[in-house]
Amino acid sequence: MKYVAVLQSFIRSLWLICVPVLCGAAEQLPAPLQGGIPTQVPVALQLARWHMLDTDISSVMFRSMDRLFTTRVVPRAGPVWVLPRNDQSLDLRYSWDGHQYRADEFLDRTYGNALLVIKDGKIVHETYRNGTDPQSRFIAWSMTKSVTSILIGCALAEGFIDSLDTPISRYLPELRGGGYEGVSIGQVMQMRSGVDYEERYDFEHPGTAASNHIASLVKNVARFADAARTIKGVHAPGEVFQYKTLDTAVLGWMLERATRSTVAAYTAKCLWEPLGAEADGFYIMDGQPGVGREFSGAGFNATLRDFGRIGQMVLNGGVADSRRIVSADWITQSTRSIGPTDKRLGGYGLQWWTMPDGKAFAAIGLQGQYIYIDPSTRTVVVKLSYYPPGDATALDGESLAFMAAVSAWR
Repeated sequence: MKYVAVLQSFIRSLWLICVPVLCGAAEQLPAPLQGGIPTQVPVALQLARWHMLDTDISSVMFRSMDRLFTTRVVPRAGPVWVLPRNDQSLDLRYSWDGHQYRADEFLDRTYGNALLVIKDGKIVHETYRNGTDPQSRFIAWSMTKSVTSILIGCALAEGFIDSLDTPISRYLPELRGGGYEGVSIGQVMQMRSGVDYEERYDFEHPGTAASNHIASLVKNVARFADAARTIKGVHAPGEVFQYKTLDTAVLGWMLERATRSTVAAYTAKCLWEPLGAEADGFYIMDGQPGVGREFSGAGFNATLRDFGRIGQMVLNGGVADSRRIVSADWITQSTRSIGPTDKRLGGYGLQWWTMPDGKAFAAIGLQGQYIYIDPSTRTVVVKLSYYPPGDATALDGESLAFMAAVSAWR
């Protein structure tokens, strides 16, 4: 009996110690992560996802997404597209904000993790920093939207989608009765769906977009594209450009339905295998296996050189190492500006940004991810970054000034 009394006393003591600790752990969750639908994501992992955009850790987080999320692999297969090399020192200067800077200052000034320059189909410069290397797989963030554009071009060519003029609700009847009803696939691709979704990520005071991010990607209690089921329209379809990751998530959902395939499997078939990628890619998922969907608006991950292969294929009019991936007409159509949209970045096509001067266009992702393509000089520049979250106007401007200088450099 004495042993039992001692054991009970020990348990009571342990309980008095553990309860405050456990309560303290719960209190560490920011207010927007507390309450709501119960989640199976551990507290520590929620916190890591919550902080993954922070500058002091994003240089590591942005090439470690397979440790933070459930993923779906996009496997490579077949011969690797070998890009010939003609390595050079970037002996150039670029102008920004009234000053001249050396190329070797650029990555320090603009939070660069990796840089690749391809000229006339040859790699002329390749740099890795902050512990990254050729095997590192970096998140594309919204460069993924341009990958989705390529997939749409494939699906049109294969007859899975009949026309960009088709209402997207034909493939997704779940969207009937909401803001996406009557909106064409092409209008969604142009970011002119007209639905009421402000792309603002103030996580401390979350609006529609930030709340959707928290529910789907931090807590995994919702699918990102499911917000489209109930969202309302605020503009007539095609009338107003408003950049929305939800639009691209809906396109990914449509691809899944039209092709009767996962987005990852279709990416492998349509793009990754014929591209001659050297490493597997992957998508982060907005849920656990069997539940989540690929984050087709911003969740693709690949190596620096494989992003370069995407850029070179697009520069080649849809051809990778003599293999046709998508039609030249689709490349022309999707990278042509529909109209002016952004003073910094110029115009927008079908999930591609177009530069305000010249023929260059780009896939651009959150916090400084770029595949910059200039057909006039046969140049591809891939820059993978870890900008501080928030207003990136100056960093975007300096990065694009550098890329224009690299494009002009011989």
